[in-house]
Amino acid sequence: MTTEVNLPQFGMGMTEGTVLRWFKNEGEPVVEDEEIAEIEAEKTNVVVVAPATGVLSRILVQPEETVPVFTPLALIEGVDQ
Repeated sequence: MTTEVNLPQFGMGMTEGTVLRWFKNEGEPVVEDEEIAEIEAEKTNVVVVAPATGVLSRILVQPEETVPVFTPLALIEGVDQ
């Protein structure tokens, strides 16, 4: 199963965010709630955590790109149990 990692809205006034860096590369395993990216939003830096356990299969938004809230940032392929 594929899970989207979306840019969350960290505050009521937040409309967009800029990816500063990824802590994981495509193809690397991730664990649910693990920090996987750093985002600049509303003059503060926050982290995005993995919403599921699996493999970070595709990064959709590269560092220095600014996107609206709720935009898919990456895809995680779930691990078959």
